[in-house]
Amino acid sequence: MMNRNLILPMLAGLALMALGTDGQAQIATPSASPTAELKTRVGLTDVTILYSRPSMKGRAIFGKEVVPFGTAWRTGANSATKLSFSEDVKLGGAELKKGDYALLTVPGASEWKVMLHKYDGTNWSAYVEKTPAATFMAMPKMLAEPVESFTIDVNAYTSESASIDLSWEKTRVSLPLNVNTDAKVMAAIDKLMAGPTPADMYAAGAYYHDAKKDLNKALEWVQKGNAANSQYWTLRKEALILADLGKKAEAIAVATRSLDMARKAGNDEYVRMNEASIAAWKK
Repeated sequence: MMNRNLILPMLAGLALMALGTDGQAQIATPSASPTAELKTRVGLTDVTILYSRPSMKGRAIFGKEVVPFGTAWRTGANSATKLSFSEDVKLGGAELKKGDYALLTVPGASEWKVMLHKYDGTNWSAYVEKTPAATFMAMPKMLAEPVESFTIDVNAYTSESASIDLSWEKTRVSLPLNVNTDAKVMAAIDKLMAGPTPADMYAAGAYYHDAKKDLNKALEWVQKGNAANSQYWTLRKEALILADLGKKAEAIAVATRSLDMARKAGNDEYVRMNEASIAAWKK
């Protein structure tokens, strides 16, 4: 049996460990609504969402005591939900300058009012009486299965758009996000065409091909880039453009060059892709 004279000092030491230097308790406990941060890129625009995630915990949520219809909601828990955009965007059709915004909503049975305020702090209630930078309406949709914890996610990506989805209980509200990627890329292409490097030529041609624009122009730019400095991945793109233009014999010849270079570089992925394409184009 441990000596009583040893037990008492040990207990005293444990009690002191639970106190900070100022004598206050320093016990950490988990949050009922943990903070989540989502970072993603839509086209050329960086999107960051910082919010808290309350859970249902057996409660009825929308139109009930948790989130009553017709009243402003922080769209999360704890601090104000924060949306950040690195470029000018449109959200729900409303134009927003790049920067940070607090997201508030007024849920309803058939429609939600969405309000974006210029972000100036975490206190969500401070925004309620202020004029939003943008306001629009969104329609809720019923889900087949309930979502236990409030979730904000980004889905339906294209180079020009995505959907910011708010989901909780059996309700989902989608906020359409539009970014002006094509205008930015086209402006950059026009600027660089005055004196482009081989890498610029390849990037411009690859974009024209991937965006299904003028394939002949895409081929011209990629071939000019390859004439100055060819790599197995740039040759691969040239072969794909040739094939899309119906020039399969030329595509096979270029793909064979890409294949040889990929083998020398030890890139098995490009070896497999070129072998598969060559086999398909020979049929």
